[in-house]
Amino acid sequence: MPELPEVETTRRGIAPALIHHACTGAIVRNPRLRCPVPDDLDTLLRGQELQAVERRAKYLLLHFATGSLLIHLGMSGSLRIVPAQAAPDKHDHLDILFDDTALRLRDPRRFGLVLWQDGPVPHPLLAKLGIEPLSDGFDGPWLQRAGRGRKTPAKLFLMDGHQVVGIGNIYASESLFRAGIDPVTPIGELGPRRCARLAACIRDTLNDALAAGGSTLRDFVGSDGAPGYFQQQYFVYGREGEPCRKCTTPIRKRIMGQRASFYCPRCQR
Repeated sequence: MPELPEVETTRRGIAPALIHHACTGAIVRNPRLRCPVPDDLDTLLRGQELQAVERRAKYLLLHFATGSLLIHLGMSGSLRIVPAQAAPDKHDHLDILFDDTALRLRDPRRFGLVLWQDGPVPHPLLAKLGIEPLSDGFDGPWLQRAGRGRKTPAKLFLMDGHQVVGIGNIYASESLFRAGIDPVTPIGELGPRRCARLAACIRDTLNDALAAGGSTLRDFVGSDGAPGYFQQQYFVYGREGEPCRKCTTPIRKRIMGQRASFYCPRCQR
């Protein structure tokens, strides 16, 4: 699933090309995503100028004068900028048109979302989201306050979107490795130093992933069709049985919250 780095990579790719351009229509080829695409989408968007493209957690918000288009890429989605006349492929379900340019949604598994919200009121999907890990407010003291008294494993806490948004399974595993923290360690047991180190490692991991264009494990590509390359830098994720890049101990896997978690038993305590 595209996580924060992939969604932010997409935002940075589409925003410069489309902001302050007027939408000339929408073509919905298949409305059957996780929720149905609004059947009046063409009417809602036609003639409106795109004012801004924002990311909140794993959601993209395309802001127009009368409301915002909320897009989630689901398990396999991507948004690409293509010529409006380019022939669509089988899984290209939606085009948002800006004269001779199209913002095209491709989603093989059809688990993405395209929803409309009127006016400035946040959509219910956004109302209870946690802190952005790249924001100024996310640091060691915040992490210690938020985790105080909790027995939740650090890995699961980082993946809880009501606490911290957008980190996801890959980047939680990689951040905990960099911080030298075992994924099962209760978040409430982390003292000030380890909280500060973990917050810094999360920020560094996400920024490194952004610099690499995110991760491409299955379907993700950026707005220009290029894959991400951060998977080439993984320390632990997906490397069960392979030697740790720091100490050569074989990487282990355990299941946490029904997700595979990878760690080094020597480097992470």
